[in-house]
Amino acid sequence: MQGSFADSLAAQVHAAVVRAIAAEFDGEVASAIPDSINLERPKNRDHGDYATSIALQLAKVAGKNPRDIATLLQKEIATIGGISAVDIAGPGFINITVDRSAQAELVTVILDSGAHYGESTALAGVSVNLEFISANPTGPLHLGHTRWAAVGDALGRVLSAAGASVTREFYINDRGRQMDLFGESVQAAAQGKPIPEDGYQGEYIAELAKEVVAKNPGISSTIEFREAAYQVQLAQQQHVLKDFHTTFDVWFSERSLHESNAVDHALEKLRSQGHVFEEDGAVWLRTTDFGDDKDRVIIKEGGDLTYFASDTAYYINKRERGFDICIYMLGADHHGYVQRLKATAACAGDNPDYNIEILIGQLVKIMEGGEELKLSKRAGTIITLEELVEKVGVDAARYTLIRYPVDTPMVMDLDILKKNTNDNPVYYVQYAHARIAAVLRNASDLGISATLEKFNSGELTHDRENELLGALAEYPRIVTTAAQLRQPHRIARYLEELAGVYHGFYADCRVLPLGDEPISDVHHARAALCAATRQVLANGLALLGVSAPERM
Repeated sequence: MQGSFADSLAAQVHAAVVRAIAAEFDGEVASAIPDSINLERPKNRDHGDYATSIALQLAKVAGKNPRDIATLLQKEIATIGGISAVDIAGPGFINITVDRSAQAELVTVILDSGAHYGESTALAGVSVNLEFISANPTGPLHLGHTRWAAVGDALGRVLSAAGASVTREFYINDRGRQMDLFGESVQAAAQGKPIPEDGYQGEYIAELAKEVVAKNPGISSTIEFREAAYQVQLAQQQHVLKDFHTTFDVWFSERSLHESNAVDHALEKLRSQGHVFEEDGAVWLRTTDFGDDKDRVIIKEGGDLTYFASDTAYYINKRERGFDICIYMLGADHHGYVQRLKATAACAGDNPDYNIEILIGQLVKIMEGGEELKLSKRAGTIITLEELVEKVGVDAARYTLIRYPVDTPMVMDLDILKKNTNDNPVYYVQYAHARIAAVLRNASDLGISATLEKFNSGELTHDRENELLGALAEYPRIVTTAAQLRQPHRIARYLEELAGVYHGFYADCRVLPLGDEPISDVHHARAALCAATRQVLANGLALLGVSAPERM
């Protein structure tokens, strides 16, 4: 897998800095050089293609003026092949201008790499358990689940692209009083009786009852209704998620923790670590030793297990399955779980700052016709995943849910998402891809090659071409950063910026000849640049689980 031009340049700049410092200073200054040099893309391209503040970082250790350090580094960096100018700005910033043809070789890297461009080994060797939906099999998946269905799936794709080994997991809350109420509700609907006051309401209960009876004609007991309805409802959740392009490697049953004695095993492990104690007839975990606001009950005075007992056993089960990092993606009402889960990891002898991560997703508000939608026609509660997809489609729903940081509340305006305008972000990005596909079809009809066969990097010298190449060079860094920070929304925002840069390039750089204008090398080069841009747009959309249409 070839690295990007920016990665290669950063590595060469780092080597140049090491050489320059070694020639002038002792080991103390050399040891202050970071493991990698961060190259920024200046917003003002008059400042060059890349910039670094490394001279300012080293000046204090060296006891020198930053500009003196910058001058020293400038001479060595200028010897790197493919660099046309190295300038010093302000207090000691180093601005690097790249030879246009050298940067244009990025087109070769992208077209050779294809769907793998942007992938890295940043998280290679790390095994991640990503649990991004935890739901009761007692009803349709609602809007809160929908946000995680999109964001969690995208995060799994991004982590994989950064080299991690990812297992996507759905935690089925199939134990406890809610399951019994569910069974009682379906039974009542099937037998024409009133649904219990604290039972499950909504049209879907009547639909479930009909399906359960049709499949099990002789069914009669509450337990039979509970188990049969459980299977039907779980299958419906699985079907809806599959249609939403969200897949899971493991559907983990809470019941299985108890049936396999995993809870008892976890309790013994925690006891061996010295954090379990008994008080007032109950069994507790001393989570306050690790920052929790209170100790947690595992077994109540009467002998009943708490929900926390399942949570504890589940975490230990994950770790014993070999996962290095356990990521939990929880709803807005689960802030209280953060510290108790981290304390549980610490009680188990793990590093709570590494082995466990908890992401909290904020609420989603849906607007249509200027009003907030709150009620589901089918579930009788909030809008379901299925209903959202029916309104705007999978692509628009996924993209919009992913493009916002999960720790901020968001508003989905369905009226905007139904429009084929630039106000609709997913349309804006998909249109850029479709537009390039149309350009390349026309190029092919004219005999213009978008492959590397006739590509000459020296033809790409226009400022707009350079800007587009710079944007394409950023993609691998964006993917790696999104994986490391667990922020797939960065991919969506990048794609929107890339689409904008492409539209600017297309307006100023004619790809196809006009009239009887003869085909030249610049047409071949620009067509290849278009093909590289289409590839990056397709790669980014794939990480979001969103289609890249050829025509719109």
